[in-house]
Amino acid sequence: MEWKRGPILGRGSSAVVSLATTAAAADGGCDLFAVKSADVSCSALLENEQCLLSQLCSPFVVKCFGSDVTCERGDGHVYNLFLEYVPGGTLSDLIRNHGGSLEEEAIQFYARQMLLGLDYLHLKGMAHCDVKGQNVLIAADGGLKIADFGCAKWAECGGGSATKFAGTPAYMAPEVARGEEQSFPADIWALGCTVIEMATGSNPWPEMKDPASALYRVAYSGDTPEVPDWFSGTGKDFVARCLMRDPRERWTAAELLLHPFFDSVGKKNTEFARKSPTSVMDQGFWDAVEVSDPSPNPTDFAMSPENSPAGRIMDLIGDEFSWNLNFPEWTDEGDWVTVRGDKLEEYCSTIDQQQIEETNQDNESLVDEEGVTQTSIAIEDSLLISYVNDEISVNDLISSFELVKIANAWPVFRQSV
Repeated sequence: MEWKRGPILGRGSSAVVSLATTAAAADGGCDLFAVKSADVSCSALLENEQCLLSQLCSPFVVKCFGSDVTCERGDGHVYNLFLEYVPGGTLSDLIRNHGGSLEEEAIQFYARQMLLGLDYLHLKGMAHCDVKGQNVLIAADGGLKIADFGCAKWAECGGGSATKFAGTPAYMAPEVARGEEQSFPADIWALGCTVIEMATGSNPWPEMKDPASALYRVAYSGDTPEVPDWFSGTGKDFVARCLMRDPRERWTAAELLLHPFFDSVGKKNTEFARKSPTSVMDQGFWDAVEVSDPSPNPTDFAMSPENSPAGRIMDLIGDEFSWNLNFPEWTDEGDWVTVRGDKLEEYCSTIDQQQIEETNQDNESLVDEEGVTQTSIAIEDSLLISYVNDEISVNDLISSFELVKIANAWPVFRQSV
């Protein structure tokens, strides 16, 4: 398949997300999509994400269109993951653009859509393992799509000699922080934390500044995140059902969809979705992408619902918006690079788990306890934690899948494994 790589939406140390388009058809039409790219030598986790996404089909989950490997000048062989382009930015961005919190009606709307997506995943046997506002994207019509499956797994799959858990410390369930299990109930806990994020504009443990403290408190303190006082009684009860510390007592996605919290969801919420402010190019596209210059506040801009999604975007990327978003003029052919893939993977490919392990091990480094601060691992970063004997290995998925191994760091964790 021939396609063109366009402007970069975001850049990280391990992956680059770009806007892309298929080659123009005879009628002059083309399709826009996002492409997430990494060097083939460190693409194992990206390939695993493609394998999982290719088996999903839900309006509440970002779509994967396939993948290919290209040989690009100066970059060697590059693995490219083709994804649905969701132009509205992340749920976290939307919260900030609404003044730092959402009204309860909006929270009901988005929480219900997240539950519909999670219910679908759980029925398929998949746990997302990193549910949070940064991993939820807002579509052109104001709807919601769960994204970033870098931490996802089949719930029934074991972990070999090392027990591994993924996620974000501030959103981790107690059983995950203790290294006991990670399955569907952990996604529900993270959903409850995301509801608090929508209501407060911050992570559920705002007073915690480093992952070690957060993990300890989540795992052993017996505390649960606080719900703001202004939340309704049914809203507080809904969050309480999500944040039961015993995963066996936590409600399932299917049960939560029947909670009275959603009784009033109807026409008013549909109207809210249609009016939800979106941005053509909000650079908070992927959690694993670092952006140096944030986009301007898009609260005064709503995307037109007319025509196809690609057509709507093309209608809005002219002079009026390109200068405002600090992107080059996309109509200039010089901003687009034609790429011909060596191989297009339309379906799930078999991923060698050993390759993923080797990718991690190649980047391993040792630090002491004092080294684990916000400068190395942030409380809101996605982590992969391995419990092996008396050591805790932490994989920071944000910065080039760097492994930070903490030997003898947290005595309480040592006693629990």
